[in-house]
Amino acid sequence: MDSDLPLNARVAVVTGGGRGIGRAIALGLARAGADVAVVARTSSQIAEVSNLIKDIGRRGVPVTADLTEPSHVDSAANLIKYEFGRVDILVNNAGGSTDRSGMTVSSRRDWLQAIRINIDSVYMMTTALIPIMGSGSKIINIGSGMGHSSGNSNSSYRVGKAGAWMLTRCMAEELWERGIEVNELVPGPVATDATKDIMEVGGPPPFAPSERVKTPEEIVPLALWLATQKPGGPTGQSFSLARRPI
Repeated sequence: MDSDLPLNARVAVVTGGGRGIGRAIALGLARAGADVAVVARTSSQIAEVSNLIKDIGRRGVPVTADLTEPSHVDSAANLIKYEFGRVDILVNNAGGSTDRSGMTVSSRRDWLQAIRINIDSVYMMTTALIPIMGSGSKIINIGSGMGHSSGNSNSSYRVGKAGAWMLTRCMAEELWERGIEVNELVPGPVATDATKDIMEVGGPPPFAPSERVKTPEEIVPLALWLATQKPGGPTGQSFSLARRPI
């Protein structure tokens, strides 16, 4: 292993790591020297990412879990503790929306599920892994500009991400004495499986003509910057790649 790499000998956990932004960040952290636990619901996807991490020369461990289920979160945390013994970087990327409609015509089940995946997963994974995170550790919560603004659609996603942003700030205030820094990363519009029907790389998304739709790989440099900050760096902050105020 290359001891000159910035994350050499560090252990990272990336939730929602099987595809899209999570996949890109997991591979980016591995290329920077980290061993990575890749957490998601789809076993085939995280197995593929873990094998790619091994090809890079790092440890990649697939962890299959539905992060809205407490028993799954506990099992995932136990496996990560068994495999690595500690966690230095936690990227809470799992999230999304199952209903883009207006609130008055939304599905109650989908609306509440979106809140759960965007808030519950961040809370449960963080609290489950805090016991094995030491001073100098980083938590990076993947947010959204929609969590900072209102609108006449996507209310479940907006509220879920707004809750996760407030949770980021609360975590930062609770964990700074432990030497753990917590920040939000807002990617702006990114072309993923979830957005491919409305977004095309390089073009504007339908909701913001000033924006440029990015690839998941374009999010990696900011994630690496946050992961490699020296102790005593920023915490409780939101860092955005958007091209408009959030």
